Amino acid sequence: MPPAARTATVTITITATAMDTRTRTTTTATESLLQLMWLASPALPVGGFSYSEGLEAAVDAGLVAGEADSARWLAAQLHLTLARAELPIVHRAIRAWRDGDLARVTELNDWALRTRETSELRQQTEQMGRSLVEWLKAVQPAVAARAPFPLCYPVAWALAAAGLACAPRDALQAFAFGWAENMVQAAVRAVPLGQSAGQRVLACLAGEIPAAVDAALTAETEPQAFSPMLAILSARHENQYSRLFRS
Repeated sequence: MPPAARTATVTITITATAMDTRTRTTTTATESLLQLMWLASPALPVGGFSYSEGLEAAVDAGLVAGEADSARWLAAQLHLTLARAELPIVHRAIRAWRDGDLARVTELNDWALRTRETSELRQQTEQMGRSLVEWLKAVQPAVAARAPFPLCYPVAWALAAAGLACAPRDALQAFAFGWAENMVQAAVRAVPLGQSAGQRVLACLAGEIPAAVDAALTAETEPQAFSPMLAILSARHENQYSRLFRS
C-alpha cells in the first residue's frame, strides 16, 4: 500500500475512535440527566404528594390565602429551610457516598433526624427515605444494597444520585425542583389554587432555586435547622381537626 494511503487509513481510524469516545461521553451525560429528572419527578413512589410541610396548617391559620401568599410562603421556605438544611445535607451526603465515607453518612443522617422539630416532620423524612430505598431495590438493587441502616429522605436521595455522572449543582437543582413541584401541588389542593396559578407559583420558585442552591454549595458552616414558625405550625397540624396532608 502506498504511504499516502496508509496515512489516510490511520487518520480515519483515529477520527472514528475520537467520535466514538465523544458519543460515549454524551450518552453518559444524557443518561445521568434523565436519571436526575426521574429522581426529581413527583411520580416517584415515595409519597411526597401526601405532605404539605406545614403549608396546610398555614392555610388553616389564615397565613396563606391565595397565589401571592403561596409564592411568598414557599419561596421563604425554600431559602430558610431547604437551602440551609436539606440541600447542604444532600450535597455533603453525595460526596460522602462517593468517597465511601460511611461515618460521614451516619453523621448526616443522624443530624437530619435529630433536627426534625415535630413528630410528623420526622415521620415524613423517615417514610420517604424508606420508600426511596425500597424503590431503589426494585430498579437499582446494587445501589440500594449500600444503605447500611434506615436513611432519611435527603440522605437516601443522595445515595441514588451519587452514582450519576452529574455535578453537585445539577443534583441539588433537581432535588429542589422536585420539592417545589410537590409543594405547588399541595398548594393547589390546600389553598386552593387553579392549575394556571399553580404554574405561576412554580415559575416563581424555579427562579429562586439557583440562589438557594448557590447558598447551599457555598455554605462554610454545617447545615442549620431553625424555623420556629414552621415548627409551631407543624405541631398545630398534628392536632388539626380536618386535614388533607400528613404534614
